[in-house]
Amino acid sequence: MAIQWFPGHMHLTQKAIAERVKDIDVVIELLDARLPGSSANPMLAELTGRKPGLKVLNKQDLADPACTALWLAHYNAQPDTRAIGLDASQATPARQLIEACHQLAPQRGGMAKPMRVLICGIPNVGKSTLINTMTGSRKAKTGDEAGITRIEQRIVLADDFYLWDTPGMLWPRIIVAQSGYKLAASGAVGRNAFDEEEVALELIGYLQGHYAGLVEARFKLDPIDALRDEQVLEAIGRARGGLLAKGRVNLQKAAEIVLHEFRSGGIGRITLETPEEFAGWLAAGQQADAERAAKKQARAARKKGSGRRSGQGEGAGEGEDPGAQDSPAEGP
Repeated sequence: MAIQWFPGHMHLTQKAIAERVKDIDVVIELLDARLPGSSANPMLAELTGRKPGLKVLNKQDLADPACTALWLAHYNAQPDTRAIGLDASQATPARQLIEACHQLAPQRGGMAKPMRVLICGIPNVGKSTLINTMTGSRKAKTGDEAGITRIEQRIVLADDFYLWDTPGMLWPRIIVAQSGYKLAASGAVGRNAFDEEEVALELIGYLQGHYAGLVEARFKLDPIDALRDEQVLEAIGRARGGLLAKGRVNLQKAAEIVLHEFRSGGIGRITLETPEEFAGWLAAGQQADAERAAKKQARAARKKGSGRRSGQGEGAGEGEDPGAQDSPAEGP
């Protein structure tokens, strides 16, 4: 199953970002610390050009600390980029963001040249909660559902620091299959765009290889490393009382439990990818995408050639000799 979700309001957000970024000094991209690579919008780099960027790994309190350190080092090694980790419920995150932005654009500051910052991120990454924490008021709507914020708004964090908040945005086509599942597992994708049971099975498959002990402890299971992901899902359903008639497991209910426990941090501090893993998935996705494009181009070329030959046949049927035009002219 390929997971894709790009509703109409995201297209409008894309256009709004392209227009707003012309007057922006720094672009903040809020990432999910549990999937920093998969939650980074590849389209944003195209929209923002060479603007300095601050990568904020939000929800770090839900992520594996060792993996968060790897991702921070990965992003901090990139040019014109800084990366920090945040928990949206921290009391004073605004100061960290303001300081990081001034490091990226030291020429901006003061009332004559106020700092102008654009903050972007995927849906349900915690951007609205972070903004409300920074401002000390409910400037932005929040909720455990993708697509809550629908309009752009300007927020004043200091007299000389203006922040433009944009609605959460994915990208038109997700070419990394693993990213689609992880985005869905995190709650960044609309509920109608994926099958919860399939996403839960993919999530379980990763957890078995990296966090089996946390899963066993949370659901009070025997060792799961030798089980198939379907067997683990059934075991979770039985452990949580998700049963139907004749003792059958309600797999839909079990899947909902797994996704809720992951999103809330109930299973433990988990990160679903390392920089190395994501780089491998991305390379494979780009190669597969290039192969699809090549096949599509080849089909179009064959179709075009077939149409040209068909046209030549129609001309010959009207009494013309298509070969006569190609034959060399006779000499004097």
